[in-house]
Amino acid sequence: MTAGAVTAGATTEAPATVLLVEDEPSIADVLTIALRYHRFEVLAAGSVREAAEAVRRARPDVALLDVMLPDGDGRDIAHQLRLTHPEMAVVFLTARDAPAEIVGGLSLGDDYITKPFNVDEVVARLRAVLRRTRPADRIAARPPLRYGDLELDEATYTVRRAGHTVDLTPTEYALLRFLVRNAGAVLTKEQLLRHVWRYEHAAESTVVETYISYLRRKLDVHGPPLITTRRGVGYGLAGPDSP
Repeated sequence: MTAGAVTAGATTEAPATVLLVEDEPSIADVLTIALRYHRFEVLAAGSVREAAEAVRRARPDVALLDVMLPDGDGRDIAHQLRLTHPEMAVVFLTARDAPAEIVGGLSLGDDYITKPFNVDEVVARLRAVLRRTRPADRIAARPPLRYGDLELDEATYTVRRAGHTVDLTPTEYALLRFLVRNAGAVLTKEQLLRHVWRYEHAAESTVVETYISYLRRKLDVHGPPLITTRRGVGYGLAGPDSP
């Protein structure tokens, strides 16, 4: 295995998630660091069991599989993924380099890389596989943001509270999302102006107070008051289980 020259490789594609199944810690560490440097998200597993659990928790775009694993065969994982997640790409990364092994692996997966390998080649081949298998207009799936009975769907920009759809403007949605992402903190007016309205300097404006009022009016009809005020400091969210 050779690391090669790691370059940034700028891309406008949405980040892809790689399920890395490799039981050799030194190899797994090198690949994880390199893939994350190249803007991949990485789920690491060292066994068949851990790989199955990772797929249950998330939906990777591509699996990078070693064949020889402590509790089974990477080809068994590939076969199962083909049955349960046919949209997921599969790339083998293994020391088995006999022609028959390569042909057999390609019948199950989308590419086959032999060890020792060059990290830059692995990155390039993963990207090539994803260009073939991942729709160009696909939006990277993200789980909804949840806080108590509140749910924000970041794919559709919709909000529900206690099962009721809450109709928000884009600015109201951005403000609520920032509050939810920082649940547990009290956010100052200056922080909200900088991160939601992109003001570089705190402005003498009532825009924050106005939009907090809009959100309260729309959210509180479906449950107890959600947004709290810390006088002289800023705003936050009430505890998700508050009465």
